[in-house]
Amino acid sequence: MSKFQARLRAGVLTLGALAFLFPFYYMVIGSLQASPDPTIAGAFPNPANLTVQNYIAINERINLLTGLVNSGIFTGGVLLGTLTFALLTGYSLAQLQWRGRGTVFALALLVQVVPFQLLMIPLYVLIARDYGLGDTHLGMILPFAINSTAVIIFRQYFLQLPKELFEAARIDGASELALLWRIALPLVRPAFITVVLLTFIGPWNEFLWPFLITKDAALQPLAVSLANYITTVAASASNPFGATLAGAVVLAAPVVTLFILTQRYFISTDIGSGVKG
Repeated sequence: MSKFQARLRAGVLTLGALAFLFPFYYMVIGSLQASPDPTIAGAFPNPANLTVQNYIAINERINLLTGLVNSGIFTGGVLLGTLTFALLTGYSLAQLQWRGRGTVFALALLVQVVPFQLLMIPLYVLIARDYGLGDTHLGMILPFAINSTAVIIFRQYFLQLPKELFEAARIDGASELALLWRIALPLVRPAFITVVLLTFIGPWNEFLWPFLITKDAALQPLAVSLANYITTVAASASNPFGATLAGAVVLAAPVVTLFILTQRYFISTDIGSGVKG
């Protein structure tokens, strides 16, 4: 590749990155403006027009810390359930031989085409009325506790692992759980990080299901509080534009932080390195 081609590619990639990052930059700048300027010129505001008053204003209407804690409980519970069940299911579908394995995988694929909105009312009746889990964090977590997408991702990664690794470990007397924890899981770290990110984003931004389960503001995740704020309160704020963007920044910050901390693990793993020849 010539120097010109290398520079051209770098320039195109740089422009693409700037175009991708600009909405996030504009969201942060807009949240700090005392007087809103929704034009392109507002992306380069006067420093005298920058303030944190929008964050103070939205925190006075909805408790941001309480919302973040509730979002953490909701999302953490979903992550724990998804990683546990998806790891076990994906491993068994890929590495174990048992009757009905193909049927279970076909059902996991079938779930992908069923929108969650179609299941929302039956799930609400089951969880809130039959199980009595309305106004609880557990009632929010259960419908998301296992993710068929995560199952498929883990299955596909586990299928790539050399059979010889597992056969040698079984000869040495290792249990299936030991095989999963000590051999399989370290080799599929990119899949693990991918599932963490995909799972985290869903419940963290979910507002409709938690709103159905509880109307108690003390239990609602931040996404629900922000949705209520935008639809009922923001219009009456002194700076609705800035207050709305301030809430969006608070909601997006944990997701962006998680991606920055984990993006370096999105690399290919030499899954065959443990086999000779």
